[in-house]
Amino acid sequence: MKVHSIKLNFIMNFLLTASSILFPLITFPYVSRVLGPTGTGNVTMGTSVVSYFTMVAMLGVPTYGVRVCARVRDDRIELSRTVQELMIMNIGMMVLAYIAFFITILCVPSFSVMKTLYFVSALAIVLNVIGVNWLYQALEQYSYITMMSLLFKVVALILMFTFVHQANDYIAYALITVIGGFGSSIFNFIRLRKLVDLRPVGNYDFKRHIRPMFTFFAMTVATTVYTNLDVVMLGLMRSNYDVGLYNAAVKIKTIMVSLVTSLGTVLLPRISYYFEQNKIQEFHALVSKAFSFVLLLAIPCCVYLMVFAKDTILLLSGESFLEAIPAVMVITPTILLIGLSNITGIQVLVPTGRESLVLRSVVYGAIVDFVLNMCLIPVFGAAGAAFGTLMAECVVFIVQLFYLRDMVKEIVQHLEWRSLICSFAPALLVLVGVWCSPIQGVFWRLLVAGIAFFGVYGIGLIFNKEEIVMSVIGKYLPKRGG
Repeated sequence: MKVHSIKLNFIMNFLLTASSILFPLITFPYVSRVLGPTGTGNVTMGTSVVSYFTMVAMLGVPTYGVRVCARVRDDRIELSRTVQELMIMNIGMMVLAYIAFFITILCVPSFSVMKTLYFVSALAIVLNVIGVNWLYQALEQYSYITMMSLLFKVVALILMFTFVHQANDYIAYALITVIGGFGSSIFNFIRLRKLVDLRPVGNYDFKRHIRPMFTFFAMTVATTVYTNLDVVMLGLMRSNYDVGLYNAAVKIKTIMVSLVTSLGTVLLPRISYYFEQNKIQEFHALVSKAFSFVLLLAIPCCVYLMVFAKDTILLLSGESFLEAIPAVMVITPTILLIGLSNITGIQVLVPTGRESLVLRSVVYGAIVDFVLNMCLIPVFGAAGAAFGTLMAECVVFIVQLFYLRDMVKEIVQHLEWRSLICSFAPALLVLVGVWCSPIQGVFWRLLVAGIAFFGVYGIGLIFNKEEIVMSVIGKYLPKRGG
């Protein structure tokens, strides 16, 4: 099977990431103003509850499947056997998840009142299972993934502007969200026969998957505690109005996280492959490049969002969401933390077979998040939930850093700190200058600040010959000498 270069994979994943940024920038301002904090909070609550049952149905396969399939991608028979084993296990867990889901929705009064919304959101469970996105990632089919994602995002955009016009259209918005996020799963399933054999290959060995799958499943459970439990606890301890405010902050963070972790998504199957082939030098080179990429993007993004938190909320959500500003400022640093822990955990510990250490770090983070949520949400609402998430991400990264202290010490020595600092310092002065300027209009303030800040930052990186930037644009620059 043809394997594309990392550069092509990154370009395609960058387009996918860019669409993940562009489409929310188009849809979220509209939806926020139409549905308001309560309407968006309803949908977010439904999505968060369903995510728990999706998690059970998937059983850790989204991450484990990438690793195990990447290792056997050159052997079609073994790849087919592996995919069939994982799908059979997924389908069995999906049935159990749906049974538990329907019982929960019908028995919990606060859920039963909005059961139609939850049933619509629950379509995501079966679409996640049949989508086998983990196989497409393992085989580095990023061109296909990108094209299908863009197609369904456009479809969802059209449907949203067609059917969402008033505050009680939140159920329609929930369905459109499922279509936009998971509609491509149907085509993934149909196309599956091109990648693997669907006829039974025999000699199945389900037992070999159980231990690593449950380790990844436990990681997912712990991670979900401080990603989706925040929303559930806010809804139960405060109201869906607070969920809407928190969702506004999380939506902004999520947009940036998808950009910062975009390279890591591409590198994971290749890193797993290099480690399996004992190509340690190439393995370390990719990890170092991932660290540099995250620092390069995450630090300026965090600072920009924190300085212009109010303007960002006004542009994306409107004045009814101004109470979300503290939550935005508190949760923004998690963009950097998630980017870094994505490297230490998913790109280093997991491919090297040390997922149990990732699980341990995530459990510590989940415990911290749960305790802080219990104490802070009743008093501070969305801002309290944001602080719990921030502390959880700090704990996860610090613990993983401790486990990798020998390797990280070597990698840090290769990071271009001088280029980063010398490029960022003047850009920060420009950003503060725009913030203090009398420029009127939220859009224009953000636009001028963005162009000035990231423009100066980019020029500084080129001037200081930062390695990643030069590897991208170097061939377009005029050569010196004859």
